[in-house]
Amino acid sequence: MKSDPIWSTPDDHLRKALPDTAQLYFCPAEVQRMARRFQAGFSGLVSYAVKANPAPEVLENLVAAGLHAFDVASVAEMRAVRAVCPDAVLHYNNPVRSRVEVAQAALIGIASASVDCAGELAKLAVLPRGTEISVRLALPVKGAAYDFGTKFGAGPDQAVNLLAQVAAMGFTPAMTFHPGTQCGDAGAWAAYIHACAVVAVRADVRLARLNVGGGFAAHRGGAAPDLGAVFARITQETHAAFGADAPQLVCEPGRAMVAEACQLATRVKSLRGDAVYLNDGIYGALAEWRDITGHDRLRVVTADGATRAGALVPRIVFGPTCDSIDRLPDPVLLPSDLSEEDYVIFAGMGAYGSAIATRFNGYGPDAMVTVAAFSA
Repeated sequence: MKSDPIWSTPDDHLRKALPDTAQLYFCPAEVQRMARRFQAGFSGLVSYAVKANPAPEVLENLVAAGLHAFDVASVAEMRAVRAVCPDAVLHYNNPVRSRVEVAQAALIGIASASVDCAGELAKLAVLPRGTEISVRLALPVKGAAYDFGTKFGAGPDQAVNLLAQVAAMGFTPAMTFHPGTQCGDAGAWAAYIHACAVVAVRADVRLARLNVGGGFAAHRGGAAPDLGAVFARITQETHAAFGADAPQLVCEPGRAMVAEACQLATRVKSLRGDAVYLNDGIYGALAEWRDITGHDRLRVVTADGATRAGALVPRIVFGPTCDSIDRLPDPVLLPSDLSEEDYVIFAGMGAYGSAIATRFNGYGPDAMVTVAAFSA
C-alpha cells in the first residue's frame, strides 16, 4: 500500500496543490517534541487524553515518543489506542458509564477508572479487585476557560465517603480532579492538591496515586504558557500537602500535548465589506472559537505563496455553511490587502480541530496532510 507523501511545509503544499477545501497540516516532530517535554518536566506518569485528537498518526507518534499510558473516555477510544499500542495502559476517567461499557472495559483491560457518585461506583463492582479507582473531586476553583466541575466531580464531603467505600471494596484508592480547560493559573492545581490531601485524611485512606488531570494551557496568543512553572508547582504542593506519604502523580494532558501538532489552512471564499467568508468555520475545525477565546496566531498567504503584510484590520469572519450562526464570535485582525482565494493559516490547531469537526453542508477539513515542519 502506497503511503501518503510528506510535504516539506504547509506553504509548499498550498502552492502546489492549491486546495479549495480546508486543510489540517500535521507535523509528527511537533507532537513528539511536546510528548518529550511533558515526560521530562512532569514528575509522574504522563497519560494522553485521547479525546483531544484520536487520529491514528497522532497516537502512533506519541507511542514513538515513549508514551504508553492513555486517558480514554469510551470503548471506541480504548480500541483506537489498542490498535496502535496493544500493551498500552488505559485510564478510563469518564465518570459516567453504562453497565455495558463497564463490562467491555473490563474485557479490554483497563488499569484505572474514576468515580464521582455512589451509583457509578456500584457499576464498577464488576472490575477486578485491586483495580485503581480514583474519586473525582470538584471545587469552585477559578482560572480556566471553562469549568469542568459543573458536570463532573464530587464535593469534599461526598468524596470522603466515596474514597472510604473504594478502599472497603478492595480497590486501590486514588483521587483525581480537573482544573478546567485552558487553565493558566498554577494556583488551581495547588488548591485541588491540598483539598485532596484533606479528603484522604478524613477518609483515613492513603492514596496510591493522585491524578492532577489535564487543563494545561496551549499557546493561543501572546506569550506561550509556562508549563515548567506549573509542573514545578504541582510537585511542590504535593510534597507540602502529603509529606512523606505523597502519592505517585499522573497527569492527562490533551490540548497542550497536541495543539502545536497541527495548523489549519482555510481559503477566502468571498469578501463583503468588513466581512470575510472562509471555507471552514464553527461547524468545522474552528468549532472551539464559540466556547473559548480565539487566538491571534494566524497569517495570510496568497495562492502563489506571498505573505500578505497589509495593516491589520478587524474583520467579521463567517464560515461556509448556510447557517447564519456559522460565525466566529469576535472580529479577527486580518491584513487590509486580503483577497479572495488567499489562505488564512491558523497555528496551534492540533487539539479538537478535527475531533469535533462536523461535515455539515459537506464542509469541514480534509484528511490531515503530513509535513516535515511548519516553516522552511
